[in-house]
Amino acid sequence: MPEIRRVAILDDYQGAARQYADWSTLPDSTELTVFTEPLGGTEDVIAVLEPFDVVVAMRERTPFPAAVLDRLPNLRLLVTTGPVNAAIDVAAAQRRGIVVSGTRGPGWCRRPSSPGA
Repeated sequence: MPEIRRVAILDDYQGAARQYADWSTLPDSTELTVFTEPLGGTEDVIAVLEPFDVVVAMRERTPFPAAVLDRLPNLRLLVTTGPVNAAIDVAAAQRRGIVVSGTRGPGWCRRPSSPGA
């Protein structure tokens, strides 16, 4: 698998993404770009994201229909916050060989067991 060179985090209007993951585990050569504002319409999304290998989509704020995915030749991994993202055309991503992955939903972490349990 080729090295991941460029990672885009989209729609992080709260500036929280850098705090909630250990980005230091990425290779030193990886460029991490956080977008705090919407990228705009379809053509803007394509123009901005064309060089990225990985895109992290915050919820369903930026749509990824086939028309967008087909024009992102470098994209190999599309991560979404939450287990499902209706704004991603998963079938189109699969046809292009793009892996789509979601994070676990709220309340996924295990609670410590109570004493005596």
